[in-house]
Amino acid sequence: MPAASVLGEDGLADAGRVGRVGRVDRSRKDDPFELQAPRRPARWYWLARGFLKLAARSYSSVSVEGRERIPEGPALFCFTHQCWIDPMYVLAALPRRPRVYFFGPEQTDMRRGVRNRLMRWFGLVVPFAPGARGLLAATQRAAELAAGGASLAIAGEGRIHCGEGVVLPLKEGAAYIALRAGIPLVPIAINGTGWLSFRRNVRIRFGEPIRGVPRLPGRPRAAEIADLTSQAQVSLEAMVRDYPDQPQPGPAGRWLTELFNDWPNRQRPPAGMAGHS
Repeated sequence: MPAASVLGEDGLADAGRVGRVGRVDRSRKDDPFELQAPRRPARWYWLARGFLKLAARSYSSVSVEGRERIPEGPALFCFTHQCWIDPMYVLAALPRRPRVYFFGPEQTDMRRGVRNRLMRWFGLVVPFAPGARGLLAATQRAAELAAGGASLAIAGEGRIHCGEGVVLPLKEGAAYIALRAGIPLVPIAINGTGWLSFRRNVRIRFGEPIRGVPRLPGRPRAAEIADLTSQAQVSLEAMVRDYPDQPQPGPAGRWLTELFNDWPNRQRPPAGMAGHS
């Protein structure tokens, strides 16, 4: 099918309409993606992106390193994750185009909770339902978005952690999606969000793009996924190694930091612990 036939009004593939087995009408009311993450006009995304970028740079002193490493065209951005607010800093550091979708969160219903509703409303996410079937469907949609010219961003560790110089073992999802979509994986190290404080520095470092090539298009193998995951792990660990843990801020900063954080056992791990459950 020609690429032009699957592009929507914002120049991106209508992921709801094209799948591995041909055209599928995603406009049906019983479609889970249309229910959880309905398609939004591009202007809604640009509005959300502009506001979040302004908020990030107004609250924090944001420094960006390695931006010249960002490849042209679609990419999979795999970022470290210490705080619920990290995606905001990712958007603040990325170029205006192409459009970026965040893979996740894992949610049964995106219509519940303030944060979920906002992400859903502005068309920022590709959520997935719990279970292997939900994850597979979301992965397919992510690949379709990349095929239409969009980039994707994912918290590669799978959840938040404590420690500026720490990277939890990466899940294989980032590598799998990058290989499946045939796009480079770009590591992003975010430092300074372990504790948020007004005008405190937040550093975003872009690593070298990692290009994995599956043996068969769209069918990455376990060894290929493991290799790409390992390369991303090494890159992220090297980029965060020099950043020291920051002191706790005042009550306002502590409140903002923990506002939407989802810790194992609903409690922030003690200082010095990475955050393993």
